Amino acid sequence: MALADEELLTELPSRHGGSNDGCIPARTAMSIDVEAWFHVENLRGVVSRESWRHRALRLEETMDRMLELMAGNDVKATCFVLGWVAERKPALVRRLTDAGHEVASHGYRHDLVHELTKAEFLSDVRRSKDLLEEITGERVRGYRAPSFSLTDWAIPLLEEVGFEYDSSFFPTTVTRDRYGKLTVLAGSDVSSLPDDGLTEVPLSCLRIGSQALPWAGGGYFRLLPYSVFKAGVKRILRSGPYVFYIHPWELDPGQPRIPGLRRSQRLRHYLNLEKTESRWEALLGEFQWTTISGLLAQRAGSENTGGHVA
Repeated sequence: MALADEELLTELPSRHGGSNDGCIPARTAMSIDVEAWFHVENLRGVVSRESWRHRALRLEETMDRMLELMAGNDVKATCFVLGWVAERKPALVRRLTDAGHEVASHGYRHDLVHELTKAEFLSDVRRSKDLLEEITGERVRGYRAPSFSLTDWAIPLLEEVGFEYDSSFFPTTVTRDRYGKLTVLAGSDVSSLPDDGLTEVPLSCLRIGSQALPWAGGGYFRLLPYSVFKAGVKRILRSGPYVFYIHPWELDPGQPRIPGLRRSQRLRHYLNLEKTESRWEALLGEFQWTTISGLLAQRAGSENTGGHVA
C-alpha cells in the first residue's frame, strides 16, 4: 500500500498513557468486539465450534487490562459483547457496565449473517439482546455483525428486535468476502449517519484517491507504523467522525498458535500482537473518545442547535 502523501506522514510526537487532558478534541468513538481468540472467522477452518468449550478462553484477564487502560485515560467505549461470552462471563459484562461503558450486542454465536436464514438471524440477535439486558439491567441499543457481515435484509429484523443503531457497515474499496454489502448505503462513508429508522454508524475508512482503505482498527492498526495510522485518523476527522474497533485477543500475544493456517491467515491474526497494547494505550491518550451512543447523542445535540459536533 503506497502512502506517499507528505501531509499524511507528517505527525506530531505521540503521547503515551496518562489522562487525556490536552489531547486532540475530536468526534471519536471507541468500540471493542468482546469475543475470544477462537471465535475469529480467520481461524474457522482449523478451529471447530465443537472445540470452543475445550479452549482456554483467556478473555477476562485481557478485558480487565483494557478496562484499566481506559480508566487511566478517562475513556468510555461501546463493548459489542458476544452472547456466547456473556453467558459464560456475566460478571465481566457487569464490570463493563459498572465502569460506565456501553454494552451492545455482537450476536450470540458469531455466525456470518449472510450464511443464516432470516429466522436463524432473528433468533440469534434476540437471544443475545435478551441475555445482555438481563445481565446488565439496561437496554441494549446497538448491534455489530460478526466480521461486519450485515446484509440489507437484516436491517428491518434488527429494528423488529428493538435495536436503535447498527455499526457493521465497512464502506471500503478493499475486497473482503466476509464483509456485508449494504446497497442502501452504497457510496456512504463514516460522515454519513442516516437517522431514518435504524441508524447506521459505519466503520471508518481513509480515502486516498479513488481508494477507501479500512482505517478503523484490526490488522491495519497492527500492521502500519503508529504515526501513520494516527495521521490517517486525523485526516478522516477533517470531514466527519471516526469509529475505531479492537478485539481483546489483539492484546494477548500469549494466545495459542494454531497449526494448519495459510501464511496469509497467520499474518492476519498474529502479526504484531506484542505491540498492540502499547499502540492502543497511545491511541487512547491522543483523542477524546466516547461511546457510539455518545457520538450519536453529540450529533443529535449539534443538529438541534444548528451547530457542528467538535
